[in-house]
Amino acid sequence: MISISVGQAMLRLRATRTGTGGAVPACGHRSIQGIHGIGGPTREGRALASRIAAAMSYPGVTKEGPVICTEPDGRRLQVNVAEAGLDTLTIRCLDWDRDRFDIEFGLQNGTTYNSYLIFGEEKTALVDSSHEKFRELFMPVLEEELKARGRKVDYLIVSHTEPDHSGLTPDVVARWPDCEVIGSKVCIAFLDGLTHVSMKTRVVKGGDTVDLGGGHVVEFTIAPNLHWPDTMFSYDHASQIMFTCDAFGMHYCSDDPYDTDLSLLDDHYRFYYDCLMKPNARSVTTALRKVKDMSFNTVANGHGPLLRYNVREMVDRYQKWSEASTSKTTNVLILYSSDYGYSDRLSQTLARGVTKAEVATEMMDLLSVDQQELVEAVGRSSAIVLMAHPSDSSEAKNSMGTLLSAVKSKQVVVIAESFGGRDEPVDQLSAAFVAAGLEPFSAPLRGKNTP
Repeated sequence: MISISVGQAMLRLRATRTGTGGAVPACGHRSIQGIHGIGGPTREGRALASRIAAAMSYPGVTKEGPVICTEPDGRRLQVNVAEAGLDTLTIRCLDWDRDRFDIEFGLQNGTTYNSYLIFGEEKTALVDSSHEKFRELFMPVLEEELKARGRKVDYLIVSHTEPDHSGLTPDVVARWPDCEVIGSKVCIAFLDGLTHVSMKTRVVKGGDTVDLGGGHVVEFTIAPNLHWPDTMFSYDHASQIMFTCDAFGMHYCSDDPYDTDLSLLDDHYRFYYDCLMKPNARSVTTALRKVKDMSFNTVANGHGPLLRYNVREMVDRYQKWSEASTSKTTNVLILYSSDYGYSDRLSQTLARGVTKAEVATEMMDLLSVDQQELVEAVGRSSAIVLMAHPSDSSEAKNSMGTLLSAVKSKQVVVIAESFGGRDEPVDQLSAAFVAAGLEPFSAPLRGKNTP
């Protein structure tokens, strides 16, 4: 079934939309001319600018897949395809009836898991896969879109390894074994531990690029803790799309792939920020500073509608909210162990509670944190919340040694179990802080049931 998206009908009405920073061209453009010569005086630049304008002025047809009730309780799953920009499609997995996401999220409107295909002149990149529950729906659609263009997946860009975005990575690699899996150093290490699948990988750092041809040069920005330690952004210089995974997303499922009506999205956008990003507000401001010179007309997020019509306004909200949060005089450092038990989920729930008290938080992963950054974070914190780490982790033990040497006697410490099966005993952790001159604020928090 094929239908025209609501975004198309609204596009011309929004052609002269005014944002918070003054007049904004149609579709949230900051400038077609942007950076690195795009739209410049050369013939090639003018031609590329024309292609971008054409892609942005006509969002294209959304291909709607059938609604499938594959879950035992009859919850609905669906996969749609829409144009995201120049030579770029989004494959949106719609989880219509999901009512809870992780521990802290009660959902009112389900959620989506967004993936993207970038078709360069020579190579094709898939940005993120999807949740494994969509295996029987996602993979045939991906195959169809590639086959229609005589393409294959040359690169799989993994923005981060949380299973709702990387769950089908083994399936993609099995289907296209020659594809190169691209991610941050932490991401590739996590993938190895999560999938146990042999794959061609490339570790990238900030500023690295991959050239797909035809001007589609994808540049990577490492953006840790948004909201996992392995997160990175990807920016396509040709389409001027910024792929951000969890950042700038929301749990909101609808047929419209774009941010056509902000009145429907505002509350979901803010709630998502408060739960996931506010505890990492310092990391938000750092990431925004890294990409401030990149002119992007679309934010291709991992959940909810793509930001296309209100890019400046929605990004500015993150800046404003994060600056307000980091300006607090009291800071709590929350230390967890990623991909271990319920450590990351429980730590996010605790962080959400702390931020409700209008106290700034900072989250760090004991298994991957830079030791100097840990020392600096301890130095600016009034209190420390420690989730019990896996007792057999050498990385965690190194971080604990750094932590115990950096703490000060006036700092408050709270220790909690991670419910991971191999937790370092919380009583031993408490005793280690006492030996370092700190008295824990309370008895350790212990899990009585599966969170």
